[in-house]
Amino acid sequence: MLKLTKRKLQAGLLCDDDENRRLFKLPLLLLKNYTSLGGQAVIEGVMMRSPNAFVVAVRKPNGEIRLRRDQWYGLGNRISLFRKPFFRGILMLIEAMANGIVALNYSANVAMGEEIDKKKSESVDIMTFLTILTAFAFGMTVFVFLPHAATEGLNQGFSLGLSLKGMWFHTIDGLIKAFVFIFYVYFIGKIPDIRRVFQYHGAEHKSIATFEGGESLVVKNSLKYSKLHPRCGTSFVFFLLLVSIIFFSGVFSTFSFGEDLPFLMKHIIAIIAKIGLMIPIAGISYEIIKYAGRYPSKLFCKFLSFPGMMLQNLTTREPDEKQLEVALASIRAVLALEEKYKLGEANKKLVNLEEIDIKSLDDLDQPNSSLKDFLE
Repeated sequence: MLKLTKRKLQAGLLCDDDENRRLFKLPLLLLKNYTSLGGQAVIEGVMMRSPNAFVVAVRKPNGEIRLRRDQWYGLGNRISLFRKPFFRGILMLIEAMANGIVALNYSANVAMGEEIDKKKSESVDIMTFLTILTAFAFGMTVFVFLPHAATEGLNQGFSLGLSLKGMWFHTIDGLIKAFVFIFYVYFIGKIPDIRRVFQYHGAEHKSIATFEGGESLVVKNSLKYSKLHPRCGTSFVFFLLLVSIIFFSGVFSTFSFGEDLPFLMKHIIAIIAKIGLMIPIAGISYEIIKYAGRYPSKLFCKFLSFPGMMLQNLTTREPDEKQLEVALASIRAVLALEEKYKLGEANKKLVNLEEIDIKSLDDLDQPNSSLKDFLE
């Protein structure tokens, strides 16, 4: 029954008249599949991505909102493999980093009142990928090398007798990673500029929740929604930590990664193996967060989502109405691109990068799209 209802929802067969609209809402609440919309807070703004469009909305110093609008036609559109389970999570992580760097650079310039050459400095280019590689190296150092070294230091210092083949080594390793992450986020959250980014993070969640709730994308509707959202990057980090503990324990207990080699060489090989294993771990974590987000009313999914939702209290703050207006502008603009150019049916790049300034949310039309158009 639910499968049949889902097919009808996706085909738009349940929303032709008022009676069918009422029928539409009940199974939708039961299924509660997540939309394929996501975003990221940037400096004085929000980046929003739909399956085929990419928008950055930033509040300018003069109070206007700058919208950077473009079609998204990534590898997932070109290569079917990257739309498959597990592979799509890896691509999502890479694309999110690339888009995030572009959006952050753009928002910083706009927020400071600087005009930019959008073709040269605000596209995914070699410098973007060098930045990603630098960020990846930093992340692997902080969240792989240092926790591993600290765990072995505790093992040697307190004669714990931990082995790379045992689960306790990787559990302590994971707990140290979690501590480092929580301490880092808590510390930077005290910085005023970062606190404002966290407010925009909350605004991004509220705007997506408003759309998922089937309501008009206006500030008064968004105010009532939570700043927490199950399908958040913070929750993804939690699953990365959890899955890495389980994955490392299973892999290292099954395979020998230089166990008989000298001490230093053994741990170098183990760290290299962990870095390589982060790729499948990212893919698995993405599928878990999608599953938990798809069925949020299930007790098991609530249990899965709870720790990540609690972590979001560190990375989100309640936004003010002007910040919500920017987030709603970003989601309205991204939906408008999907509708105007029918990007879901496109098999090539149709839209060129453009920028517009608006004075308020009223300058953008309410989208005609509904949740059924973006169910996953």
